[in-house]
Amino acid sequence: MTPFEARLTNMLEPSLLGLGYDLVRVMLRGDVRKTLQVMAERRDQRGMTTEDCETISETVSALLDVHDPIKERYALEISSPGIDRPLVKPQDYTRYLGHEAKIDLKEMIDGRRHLRGILVAADDQKATIKLEGNVTFEAPYHAVNRAKLVLTDELIDAHLEFQKQFETINQEPVSVEADLSQEK
Repeated sequence: MTPFEARLTNMLEPSLLGLGYDLVRVMLRGDVRKTLQVMAERRDQRGMTTEDCETISETVSALLDVHDPIKERYALEISSPGIDRPLVKPQDYTRYLGHEAKIDLKEMIDGRRHLRGILVAADDQKATIKLEGNVTFEAPYHAVNRAKLVLTDELIDAHLEFQKQFETINQEPVSVEADLSQEK
């Protein structure tokens, strides 16, 4: 996170928390055409809806209009982190222990810069990832350039199982034959 993105995070986070959202990441991308990506998720961990994104967009737009931190033209993008979400805060790593992740370090540590494996431990300072060959590697958060979950069947299954408790997933069985016979 750049110092500018950190300032934007500090400016936006209190309002989003007050509305019931956690700010996952703020990222300003693009050289010619700038895009400000604001990634957020519901604090109750239910899935994000279009209405949630609209609420966040209205709030963020108002804050940006008042503080005017970006002088050039830009597009505002509101998004949810998705299933294969970025890992930004220590609690993200803790929440997804046992799942596969990719971690890119800012510079080489012990001959490694790109890591892929299973998250096996996390605390306030570092995440531990089990790499191929049963080798574990401790990645200090200050050394992480970018980290995200890898979309696997296990991650999808865990996400679907978690969302079932909120009854946000249609669990009715689907019969392809019945659907096709109705079309005739």
